[in-house]
Amino acid sequence: MVATIVLALALAPAQSTNPQEVPVLKANLGGDCSADFIVRGADGQPAYNATIHVRVRYGFMSVKRSDLEIGTNADGKARIEGLPAKAKPLAYEVTKDKTKAALEQNVADNCHATFDVSLK
Repeated sequence: MVATIVLALALAPAQSTNPQEVPVLKANLGGDCSADFIVRGADGQPAYNATIHVRVRYGFMSVKRSDLEIGTNADGKARIEGLPAKAKPLAYEVTKDKTKAALEQNVADNCHATFDVSLK
């Protein structure tokens, strides 16, 4: 009886929760700050291919500017790395279809931010 149970468990297909690789945008803007995103739709489910956009203003008198954009994976996740530690507050715009959300990160206060976004 025990051998049958062990054999049944050994032959059962292994359940694999194949987590999606998180897309990473390496900004290389002279810093080690980052922002992690989890984006959900109005129904609470992960939002695949939601777009996260930010314009980074940094450097002396914020003369340098860079527009960054990344999409989320099937788990609604994305990450931006290499943000400058000294920059104007970053205003993120997250969009998916006709829904959107706005977020802000002050890298001086929160260098490694995590955002859980609900689109409505």
